[in-house]
This record gives sequence, structure tokens and C-alpha cells, in this order.
Amino acid sequence: MTAPSHDAELLARVAKGDHEAFTDIMRTHENRVFSVSLRIMGDREKALDATQETFLTAFRKAHQFQGKAAVGTWLYRIAVNTCYDQLRKQKRRPAEPLPDHLDPADQSALDAVEAAGLRPGLREALDSLPPEFRAAVVLSDVEGMSLPETAEVLGVPVGTVKSRVFRGRRLLAKHLGNQTAT
Repeated sequence: MTAPSHDAELLARVAKGDHEAFTDIMRTHENRVFSVSLRIMGDREKALDATQETFLTAFRKAHQFQGKAAVGTWLYRIAVNTCYDQLRKQKRRPAEPLPDHLDPADQSALDAVEAAGLRPGLREALDSLPPEFRAAVVLSDVEGMSLPETAEVLGVPVGTVKSRVFRGRRLLAKHLGNQTAT
């Protein structure tokens, strides 16, 4: 991972039209953005779409970056918001995936999915959470972000993150049949 000041310098170059700087930022953060998207969306194709949309948004809005947070935090916030937007759209009009014979598997992408994968019961339990609880649990418990980092990414106070993580964990425990977890 690159130093935050280096990322900020790269993003400033992106705002001036430097495509190579943007490629460097993408290479640095794409795996984690995809991982967050996959865990929130629960589907590889939707996570890939969210990841792509995250980086398109970041490229278009690079000039708006104010440096109040690390570039990575800024990107993860865009990713979470993109996932929320896609989940809302998904509720309005469900889409059917292409048949497998029309969309051959990309082995390198499958390796990334396996690396970011969760056991099926946990995946199902995460999918059952309301999106705001899911995002808080994914960022703090799965991605290992601190509560203040999670709050910054989600754009909410730390107390709200604590509440969402607590309630999300409770719902997960209930879904997984572990009533004693807190």
C-alpha cells in the first residue's frame, strides 16, 4: 500500500488529467474496493460493476478531493455509496444474469473472488442485513477498519457506527443461530 501523501499527490495529478497517475491509484486500491463491493453486493458481477463505477466516479471527481481524509478512505466511501445506489436500483428492477455459456469465467477474477470469499452461511447472513448494517459490519469486522475509519467512510458519527455494528452483529448471530454473540 502506498503512503497517503503519495496517493494525494497522485490524485492531484489525476485532477490535471494524468491517466498514468490514475492507473497507479487503481492498482493500489482496486483489490480492497472490489472486496468491499463484493461483500456489500454479495454477487461477483454486481461487485465488479460497483468497482468499475467507483473508479469512474473517482476519476470524474478527482478535482473535488479536498484532502480531509486519505485517498483510500475517500475511495471506499465512493464504493459504499455506489453499492447503496446499485442496491436501491436493483430493488426497482431485478435483472437476470447472462447464461454462463455467454459469459465465460475469467480465471483471474475467480481467484480474486475466492480470496475475498466468505463461507456460504455467513454470505447469506450478511445478505440478510439491511445495507447500512451490512456496510458497517463489512468495513469494521471483515475489512478490519477501525471504528473512526469506518465512520469516515460511511460519513456518519462513530456512535452511529458502533450502533450499526452492534445491531448488525446481533442480526448475524440470530441468523446464524448463535444467540449468545454480542
